[in-house]
Amino acid sequence: MAPETPPTAKSPAPAARARTAFRTWRRSRPFWGALWTGLGGFVILFLPLAPLGRILQVGIGGVAGMAAGALLMAMALLILLMPGQRYAAGIVAVVVGVASFPLTNLGGLVIGMVLAVLGGSMAFGWLPERPERRSGRRLFARRRETGDRTAEPAA
Repeated sequence: MAPETPPTAKSPAPAARARTAFRTWRRSRPFWGALWTGLGGFVILFLPLAPLGRILQVGIGGVAGMAAGALLMAMALLILLMPGQRYAAGIVAVVVGVASFPLTNLGGLVIGMVLAVLGGSMAFGWLPERPERRSGRRLFARRRETGDRTAEPAA
């Protein structure tokens, strides 16, 4: 029998690398807030463009629905691509979402309004992850565990 060779570490598959890269990118911005805002804008935008049998109100509601939906989708892109502008875009998304209720087809049958308000709120409240800070107590505790007594504070 031939001697067994130790297993070598294989590089991850391209799909796994892409998924890891997407996860890292997604966590660096308010992804879910942008997604819900964009879905709310799509629902509000879709109803005026639907066949005539599905439209609840024809006329100014259709124009306002297209404008509100397009603005919400633009805010979703702004939230996603420029996380530093999430406060302004989140506020605009919430205001346009609430304004879509009386101006359009009940805010996309209320579903679009709720999604837009949820997404705008999530974008406004999102905070980027900060690296963990080390406190002095933890540092000294680690040194005590390892047996290094020289770094202990004087009592």
